[in-house]
Amino acid sequence: MKVLMFGWEFPPNLSGGLGTACYGLTKGLSTMNDVDVTFVVPKVFGGEDTSNIKLIGAADVPIVNRKISFTQSNKTFECIEVSSKLVPYVDPEDYYKQVSYTVEGTRSLIETDSQGRVKFSGKYGPDLMAEIERYAMAAGVIAQDVDFDVIHAHDWLTFPAGIAAKQASGKPLVIHVHATDFDRSGGHVNPNVYSIEKQGMDAADTIITVSNLTRNIVIEKYGIEPQKVVTVYNAVEPYLHNDKPTVNCGFDEKIVTFLGRITMQKGPEYFIEAANLVLKRMNNVRFVMAGSGDMMNKMIRKAAQLKITNKFHFTGFLKGDDVYQMYRMSDVYIMPSVSEPFGISPLEAMQAGVPVIISKQSGAAEILSNAIKLDFWDVEAMADAIYGIIKYPVLSKTLARNGRKESHQLKWKDSACAVKHVYRKSIMSYA
Repeated sequence: MKVLMFGWEFPPNLSGGLGTACYGLTKGLSTMNDVDVTFVVPKVFGGEDTSNIKLIGAADVPIVNRKISFTQSNKTFECIEVSSKLVPYVDPEDYYKQVSYTVEGTRSLIETDSQGRVKFSGKYGPDLMAEIERYAMAAGVIAQDVDFDVIHAHDWLTFPAGIAAKQASGKPLVIHVHATDFDRSGGHVNPNVYSIEKQGMDAADTIITVSNLTRNIVIEKYGIEPQKVVTVYNAVEPYLHNDKPTVNCGFDEKIVTFLGRITMQKGPEYFIEAANLVLKRMNNVRFVMAGSGDMMNKMIRKAAQLKITNKFHFTGFLKGDDVYQMYRMSDVYIMPSVSEPFGISPLEAMQAGVPVIISKQSGAAEILSNAIKLDFWDVEAMADAIYGIIKYPVLSKTLARNGRKESHQLKWKDSACAVKHVYRKSIMSYA
């Protein structure tokens, strides 16, 4: 079984949990002798682990002048063809020439370099929507060059690419919903993003969601038939460097950590409010907010207004070993998300032997038994849980021990087996 998979990022070049989930799933699939994955990203930065997949960067492949067409987002493109899918990456800052295409009857320009390759930043910048469209154009022609049985597209950024590949190849499309705009926006959805999500869901033969929470949103908010939507829970990648010495934090106090994007979805303000309540009851504790996001400055001001900055630390975005060092320094990990489709970080914290508190409004709460679960808005309960873990060593040790054991049972190969079953059913429906 050959899979053409579309993602937006791949370790170590990460901005969040999407790339982590893609990496874990592809590693799980690689344990199966009869599954072969070709993974496409907009741009290959270098350093990616390609031991388990064939990695293609849409920015790496040259273009020749043969037209194909596909329709996506109510736009018809005169498109381009990728003549080779395995070309070494060359610096994109080469000389650029202009190649034209039409969008709804108007002439537009797309830049290519001297070898005829489309430019991608591979980021989440202001040109994101244009990059998504360019990625879809490249996907349609990559699908003509690669031998595969099923298409797998991760999250809304790649849904247009998955649709284009399906139109070009006639092969079944599986989309993987890691989050919806209802999660990211708190219900104030971006109509452009919603439209892309809806078109992907309508075009898909099967939809995989990472929790029943997300499955219900897909069914209720996007009008998708329930039998089309399957839940496959995420897992956690085993950490192989527990023998590394833990960095000395420089003080003899307990550490409570929030690690994630500092955005409305993740509930950072509730973490700060709970921290303020805890500090009124005990002094031998510090709080860490690790991550970055659009609410970071607001959260810094909030901590200052509460006069707790002497006990509150903002680390900025962490990745790689820095993440695990942060877990290993922590005495409590908390994920107070307002709407969390799943949440891999609590599993990582549990694996590191850290007691975990999570919101009931998370997909992880559906499967974790050895975590304290509470409503994201209940900051008094949150403060009580933090206080109890710090104050009572027996509770802390029990949560840490049982949580570590539970996290080790959540394996990506099991998630991959469920995904493979989805592939097989989708392929058989086309037979």
